[in-house]
Amino acid sequence: MNGQPNSSRRIQILSPAKINLFLHVVGKRQDGYHDLQTLFQFLDLHDIVDLELTDSAEIDRIDRHNFLLPKIDLTVRAARMIAKYRKSDIPPGVRITLHKTIPCGAGMGGGSSNAAAVLVGLNYLWGLELEEAVLLDIGRQLGADIPIFIKGHACWAEGIGNIFSPCTPPEKWYVLWIPECIVSTKQVFEYPTLTRDKPKATYQDYQQGSCDNSLEPVVRTLFQPVNDVFSIFGQYGKPQLNGSGSSVFLPCDNFEQANFIRSELPENQNILVVRSMNTFERFVSK
Repeated sequence: MNGQPNSSRRIQILSPAKINLFLHVVGKRQDGYHDLQTLFQFLDLHDIVDLELTDSAEIDRIDRHNFLLPKIDLTVRAARMIAKYRKSDIPPGVRITLHKTIPCGAGMGGGSSNAAAVLVGLNYLWGLELEEAVLLDIGRQLGADIPIFIKGHACWAEGIGNIFSPCTPPEKWYVLWIPECIVSTKQVFEYPTLTRDKPKATYQDYQQGSCDNSLEPVVRTLFQPVNDVFSIFGQYGKPQLNGSGSSVFLPCDNFEQANFIRSELPENQNILVVRSMNTFERFVSK
């Protein structure tokens, strides 16, 4: 790294939601985590992360949304961690403005995506030239879902969801329903009836439709609003739990079908028509 700041002092970064096209729990690790298999894509639902360098020593966050986040959230922690790599004569001041659209607690990775945007953005603004492997390592220390957003490409993932093999599954239209509940991932993974020894799958298994979500039975048992969504969605196709939930997605043949199904569902619910993406344009402005 050269440690020389970029000529730009402000950058806007697109921060997308993610979708887990399946999720298998294939083992329990000695460190308390679980070994997983999953297939990540991104969604055309996104936040915008605005980063601006300042001459102060503060890392500030400004929220442009109508819900509360912890004062020290993943974006602030990410900025503090990557700041350790800058040269000492470069002021560490950063103003992080979050323009959030991705719902919290819905299994869509909004906070992780925002943190990845901060790591990538400050690597650019501060001219650190950190290699992807270093950014991935920082991301892993902050949260298991952050590395996929640093990769920025659809991937088959194993381990704790951090061993990646890039791939190009079909980009599809979905109806995405976000129930009014927040699923506790910790509670789900600790539930006694969770299947923790699913046989390992291959990408061909996924293509043949034999992959599902190991967490779905537990989430449906613990969270009635999620179970209700499955019951309604089941009239139109085969819904799937997104990650650990609460969001549930219904695959559709095309945009027209997705729009029709959405028109049949309650208007007062948080239900969106979205498209999956294998990659995305990260920088909105430099």
